Amino acid sequence: MLTCGELHLRAALFRAIRGHFVSQQFLEVDPPIRQSVIIPEANIVPLRAEEEFLQTSPELYMKRLLASGSPKIFQLCRCFRKEEMGRRHLQEFTMLEWYRQGGDYLDLMEDCCRLVRYCIEEICTTGSRRDGELIPLREKTGAALAIPWQKVTVADAFARWSPLELERCLAEDLFDEMLVEHVEPHLGVDVPCFLYDYPGSMASLARKKEGDDGVAERFELYWQGIELANGFSELTDTDEQRRRFEGELAVIRRQRGEEWTMPERFLQDLGQLQECAGIAFGVDRFFMLLLAKDDINDAVPFGRDDL
Repeated sequence: MLTCGELHLRAALFRAIRGHFVSQQFLEVDPPIRQSVIIPEANIVPLRAEEEFLQTSPELYMKRLLASGSPKIFQLCRCFRKEEMGRRHLQEFTMLEWYRQGGDYLDLMEDCCRLVRYCIEEICTTGSRRDGELIPLREKTGAALAIPWQKVTVADAFARWSPLELERCLAEDLFDEMLVEHVEPHLGVDVPCFLYDYPGSMASLARKKEGDDGVAERFELYWQGIELANGFSELTDTDEQRRRFEGELAVIRRQRGEEWTMPERFLQDLGQLQECAGIAFGVDRFFMLLLAKDDINDAVPFGRDDL
């Protein structure tokens, strides 16, 4: 359970996030949390609410709002994922997502730099006093204020730190294991690091690079070896997205014996999108790092053992 001082600090972080995006002319939106149709992702297990789902991400509805004409939107919301528990995962967690028209994944990287630096500066300036205690953050977070942040491609990262070649990891379904055990501990140790240009086979909802189907315009942001964000240039080709969803639905059917509905209205709206980009940012993990904690359960008002 968070102390009173830590609760004040968490509230200051939320205010800073909202203040930053408002200052950048982003519109805050609040689509529904309970959804009848969600994006099919075989690696994510949703929690059900009667005949519907609790959102695993607000992505589906936020993209539909983007397609309706809103140029820059963001949301701070609760998300739910079954079977995700541990030192870095919660089944219920706080997600920040933002989307922008006319941008790509490189623009999102700049967004991340501005957001993190703004939040740290705001919190360090105001501090948090409770019972005469000042919670200092600057000495813990100074590295995030450094310029520039690091960037490394997935191919270069695996060549440097993985004991197995990237191609073998992909062929033998060992990518995640090698990433977690051998690559992630080296990412963002001194300053935050962008791991970018993911294999095309891991594009999910991301656009592939023009002229190179082997690479997706996708990145993940790491700080102190912990993944904070996943962003990409959005795929806006409806036919290609449908094919990818069909593949995910087939895996869900085979592995879980479940029949999910194709998100037809999402696909219809997707065809109205031009160039755009979007990102999911883990607020609880960010706050965990700000507090110099080692367990995400110590960064939320009520952790797993407090319920």
